[in-house]
Parts: sequence; C-alpha cells; structure tokens
Amino acid sequence: MRASLQPVTAVKPPGTLFENTVTRSFRARSESRDVHGYWIPAFAGMTGKHRAPVLGDAPGLMLSCSRLWLCLLWVVLVMAGCAAVGPDYVPPAARVPEKWHTAPDPSVITGMEVIQKWWAVFNDPILTRLIGEAAAGNLDLKTAMARVKEARARIGVAAGVFYPQVDAVGEFARQRGSANTLVGIGAEANQVAMGLDSSWEIDLFGRIRRSVEAATADYQATLEDRRDVQVSLFAVTARTYLTVRTLQARLAATEGNIESQRQVLSLTQTRFKYGLAADLDVAQAEDVLANSEALVPTLRSALIQAINTIAVLLGRPPGAVHDELMPVKPIPIPPAELTVGLPVDLLRQRPDIRRAEREIAAQTARIGVATADLYPTFSLLGTIGLEATDVGDLFTSGSQFYTVGPTVRWNVFAGGRIRSRIKVEDARTEQALLRYEQTVLNALKEAENAMTAYLEERNRIDALERSVAAARRTLKLAIQLYKDGLRDFQNVLDAERNVFNVENQLAEAKGNIAISLVQIYRALGGGWEVGAGVDGAGEGPAAAQ
Repeated sequence: MRASLQPVTAVKPPGTLFENTVTRSFRARSESRDVHGYWIPAFAGMTGKHRAPVLGDAPGLMLSCSRLWLCLLWVVLVMAGCAAVGPDYVPPAARVPEKWHTAPDPSVITGMEVIQKWWAVFNDPILTRLIGEAAAGNLDLKTAMARVKEARARIGVAAGVFYPQVDAVGEFARQRGSANTLVGIGAEANQVAMGLDSSWEIDLFGRIRRSVEAATADYQATLEDRRDVQVSLFAVTARTYLTVRTLQARLAATEGNIESQRQVLSLTQTRFKYGLAADLDVAQAEDVLANSEALVPTLRSALIQAINTIAVLLGRPPGAVHDELMPVKPIPIPPAELTVGLPVDLLRQRPDIRRAEREIAAQTARIGVATADLYPTFSLLGTIGLEATDVGDLFTSGSQFYTVGPTVRWNVFAGGRIRSRIKVEDARTEQALLRYEQTVLNALKEAENAMTAYLEERNRIDALERSVAAARRTLKLAIQLYKDGLRDFQNVLDAERNVFNVENQLAEAKGNIAISLVQIYRALGGGWEVGAGVDGAGEGPAAAQ
C-alpha cells in the first residue's frame, strides 16, 4: 500500500532545532517522491526496512553514539589542559622605605596588634560603643557590602560559561510552502516540535578562564573597597566624637572666661559709680564680654551638628544620640606611647593599596581575554527532540531526531579591531600599575604627615599649658594692680583677651592631638584584621566591640 502523503519534514542540520518550510523543501530533495510529485521524508509514514533509524532504535547506533561521546570527552579534557593565552599575573614589587622618615621619638614603638582595634587605646566606652553601632548600622558600609555580593555573583556569571549550556525549546506553527519556487508544492501543514538544544564552548585558549580570573580579582578588589569604607567610617566616627568633646571643652573654657569677664565688668561699674574709674573702662569691659558671649552660639551650633553627624554615621536619624552625647565628658587622652608598624606593613594593612593591586590583577587577566580572540573558538553542539505534523504523532519513535558535532569559529579578518583591543587592555593595565604606585606614595605621605602632626601637636600642648598658667597669673595680677590704682584698665583688658584665646587654643589642641592619633591609625589602615576571613568575616560589629 502506498505510503500516505506527509508534509516536508527534513532532518535537522547541526546547531538549529527547527527549520522553516523552504529549508525543509530543499533538504527533502534527497528523499523519495510519491506518484503525485510530493517530497516524502524517509522516516515519515514508513515502516520496516524503509524507516530511517532513530535514536535508541538499535544497540549498534547506541554504541556508535557512546564512542562518539567518549571521543569528544577525551578531546575536551585534552583541550582544557592547554595553557591560557595572555600574560600571567605577577604582583608588583613596591619600593617602600625600611623605616619612617619622621624624626625618631622614644614614645613611638613598633607593633601591629593595636592598629586593628586602635579605638581601644582611648579607653572610652562610649567611643567603643559608637564604633560598634557604626559597623552594624552605617548605610554606606551596607552599600559597600552589597557591591561585594554583586561582584561575587559576577564570578558565577563568568564561570557559568565554562559549562554546557542547555535550552529547552518548543514550537507549534501552521505553515504553507510557496508554490512558485523551484521545488514549489504549495503544501500546507502543522509543525509541532520540542526538544533540547545544547552548546559547550571548549576553553582551549583560556578565554573563559581569564574571564573568571578577572571577575575573581574584581570581587577581591570590591572586598578591599568595603574594608576601605569600614576603615574610613571608624575614623570619621571617632574624629566626630572627639570633635564633640573638643567643642564641649571649648564651651566650658568660654563660659568660664565669660563668668570672669562679668566679674571684671561688675568691678568697673562699681569703681565708676564711686568716681574711681572712667566710663571708658565700663564700655571696654562690656565690649570684651559681648565678644566672648558671641562665640557661644557658634560653638553650640557646631556641637549639635557634630552630634547629628554621628547619628547619621550610625544609620539613625539626627538627634537620636543627642541625650547620650550632650552631657559634658572630658576629651579622651591618647596613650603615652604611640604604636605603629613599619612602612612595609602598609602594603598588607591598607585596603586601598590592596584594592589597587587587585585591580592590576583583574586588568592583566583582561589582556588574556582580548588575546584569546586571535585564536579559533571550538564548541560542541547537540540537539535532541521530537518533531511531527500532528500532536498525536509527536511521541512516537518516528518523531525523534538528534544532531551532535563540533564547530569552529575563527575571526580571520577584523580590520585590526582585535589587536587594537589588546592594546587598549595593555594601556589600561599600565594605568592600573601607575595608580597602584601613586596609592602607595599617598599612603606613605598620609602616614608620615599624621605622625608629624601628632608629635608636633603634643609639643604645642606643652607650650599652651605653660601659656595658660602664665596668662591666668597675669590676669590676676592686672586686676589686683587695677584695684590698687597702680595700673590702668587696659592691662586688664589685654590679660582677659589673652586668657580667653589661650584657653580656647588649649582645649582645641587637646582635641586635635586625639584626632591626629585617629588620623595616624586611619593612614596605617587600622580598623580591620588581615586574614579575618572571606567576605570580611570577623570584621563586622562583633569585631568592632
């Protein structure tokens, strides 16, 4: 009996799952025809010896497929062992001095244990608590951690290309072929198909491996960026807290001077009342008092602003820590000894230096990614599925089809685009190296400047303390001589102004030396522990306590 007429359904070529009507018509020319001239596919509507073999029909076919896959697997393993093209990363050799250039001081000692939790040297429980709250609640730090998660996920994006890619595909369409072509038959039929498409790029020249290498280095650089945000956060929190205590000390000194100036004003008013002083003395005393009182609102405003800044650093609304910080407390006193590391320790401890080094590694890997485009790309393509003109026939053995085989793609001409891209990545790597060297120099400069400022501020405090003692004695003597009528009021005015200035300078200097110590540990990269763990484990709120 004559085989029933079937629409053209040719065997699928490699790399595609479904064909259009025209493609199937041309491929069907190698098949049989019926008496009416319709092209009939070899596997459609035939039985017995006329039916084409399908996947799973015979042990011989399965054995051939098994051998083919074993051969392809062996090729994959051999190719995967090939070295990746492009330069292998070599860490830069930074040149740093063996010791600090700052003049030697007996109070400066070498050590790293204090640097990781430097805020403990102030022995201030409020400061320690604020550091812990900042580590837990600061939004900038949380944003930096989110960037770390993003960079870590990008490693998976890059590494996923190394494995086979498999897509499930389905199709249903009503099709009609043209009757005005060379093989025009004007046939009309349904098209139902489903199956799996797969592709696997063989990373022979290391393009994928270099991409994973770059993504990993980018992730590590982002982790160092998070650590840098943490180091800066702790330093800013401590610096702002010390500013609060400094402003409170300046307010106390100003209010003390205002009280003393009020007493002097009362003295001049009494002497003027009894004709012992001129009205000029009263006016000058009022002028000095008013100038001193005018500074109080400025100091109070700065104090409130600093407290609000701390609240925001903790991830809380302004005013949230007002009740806790408004009570006056003394400025934390720095320890007698200053513990610092060696210049070479900056390379391990400063996150910005570590980040710059990782950026060089990432950029070096991108040279390999660009270089791999000069070489051919090998892939394995495979397809397995079911295809029929009727849904009822879709799951019959005759509807099965498969294709499997290797492909190669080689860009033999690109107008110099590939080599230009390699040059671009080379130039970017050079830029990254120069940024690294500049970062090291800036780190050394910041550390040297911070230590110099700290040591010189300590000498300044010694001088200011002697100046305050002398100024207070001068004021006391000037008032007594004025009372006795042996000196005019100008000596008292000068002494009052001098006491006011030097006491404010002393309070500010005591705050500055504490802030300078914070700047030293910020410049040394303090605030986290090297080797604390992946993703900053051991660097969070618990570590800050």
